[in-house]
Amino acid sequence: MQMKCPLCSEECQSFIDPASQISYWHCSSCGLIGKTSGYYQEFREQKKRYDLHQNSGENEGYRAYFRRFIDFVLPGVGSVECALDFGSGASSLLADMLGEKGIVCDRYDPIYYPDDSYRTQNYGLIVSVEVFEHLHYPAETFVHLLERLEPEGFLAIQTQFHDNDVKKFLSWYYRLDPTHIVFFTPETFRKLCDLNGCRYLGDNGKNIVLIQKGASTYL
Repeated sequence: MQMKCPLCSEECQSFIDPASQISYWHCSSCGLIGKTSGYYQEFREQKKRYDLHQNSGENEGYRAYFRRFIDFVLPGVGSVECALDFGSGASSLLADMLGEKGIVCDRYDPIYYPDDSYRTQNYGLIVSVEVFEHLHYPAETFVHLLERLEPEGFLAIQTQFHDNDVKKFLSWYYRLDPTHIVFFTPETFRKLCDLNGCRYLGDNGKNIVLIQKGASTYL
């Protein structure tokens, strides 16, 4: 069975995980892999899993997790006054840690912090940590976030990159979370930049990508 990639519209090939019998599609052009929609969890079931997370600001390991993200992102964005943590989850820790760096940071999460006043704001930086792998429509969300950026603002996304190899994907731990439905490579984000006139500033080779709005030439 073939389908069009929802991101770049190229042909995708389907494959099945023999262990779970879950079917996926894979775009060889941009590298995006996704579960077929019949395997998406209902919102209520997703929330049950998210409620299991124990992410306290007093947990030094959790702070270190965000510190690695911040240390990669902030040197690339220069002076930023305002930010948005999109998909923050129940914790304000990332927003608080950005505040410690002098950046006023709003939050939005559809489950835990559904304050959509961010839709009327523009930001110098939007961060989205471990969110994109849950999205039904990642390309549309990418465009939505660009619209909330100031001219030449920055978008920083964290999600685990796969190796663009189906055999390796089938032994990859990250696919096992039932709320993870779409999986990216750096090339996927390069394609998103190309399609939306952004500059791909770089990635850490593992799970973080930094993008700038309004500059179509990427490195």
